[in-house]
Amino acid sequence: MSKRDFYEVLGVSRSASQDEIRKAYKKLARMFHPDVKPAEPDADKKFSEITEAYDVLSDVEKRKTYDQFGHAARGAGGNPFQGFGGAGGGSGSFDLDDILGGMFGGGGRRAQPRAQRGQDARAEITVPFTVAVEGGEHSVTLQNGSKSERLTVKIPTGIEEAQSIRLAGQGNPGMGGGPTGDLIVTVHIAPHPWFRRDGQNLQVDVPVSPSEAALGAKIEVPTLSEGTVMLTVPPGTSSGAKLRLRGKGVGNHKTGDRGDQFVLLKIAVPKDLTDEAKSLYEKLAELNPKNPRETMWK
Repeated sequence: MSKRDFYEVLGVSRSASQDEIRKAYKKLARMFHPDVKPAEPDADKKFSEITEAYDVLSDVEKRKTYDQFGHAARGAGGNPFQGFGGAGGGSGSFDLDDILGGMFGGGGRRAQPRAQRGQDARAEITVPFTVAVEGGEHSVTLQNGSKSERLTVKIPTGIEEAQSIRLAGQGNPGMGGGPTGDLIVTVHIAPHPWFRRDGQNLQVDVPVSPSEAALGAKIEVPTLSEGTVMLTVPPGTSSGAKLRLRGKGVGNHKTGDRGDQFVLLKIAVPKDLTDEAKSLYEKLAELNPKNPRETMWK
């Protein structure tokens, strides 16, 4: 009996793409695999025929030879299709677990479950402002049913709001002997009562008196990690002036560089003036009658 055309066996046209050939084989293999229909007498024969056709047509070079010579290519000159399944005695290149996996609920010869990595777990923490800027450690508690587990998270220097830290192997367990997933911790940063953050820079508002602003002064200002430092206020400084403290800002854990701290000066005018202070302010106004808004809107 002459062999059936391989394209006919798989039920595809001669112009079928490799993806169409693969899908056709996968469908037929699930139908005629001996593990699926063990009582059907021709199951082995049909499956061998399907596998042989797929092995040839799924290989670009074998398919080219078959398209040119057909089954005659397996004549006296040797078998150019050596290595495919079925009558050729080979094993075929298709992963049958991919076709049959899960069909038998673990009862078939090829239905052993594959090892699967566990899913990643997620958690959120809020760390103090100083820990986010300087780096440090913070704990997170995971709840698993009635059990709780406490883990320590290393916070890198300069972490930003809503960035995530991955803890390898601390997620959900795998299946079939697969590895445990990871724990993804999203970090939120608590506000600071004085400092604000702008990328790698810090900002802090510092009040100064009118005389300090007018005459100049040396004042103490806070830093996040070095206590207070002395800062020179130049004479004639206006409210809202911004002075820089280099290298007092946020660190970068990758480069080791630090940003700067900016001090925003706010002139604080007393609300309740004594008669003497009021008299001095009136005298000052007479000595300096210039209107500071004179040229602003012209």
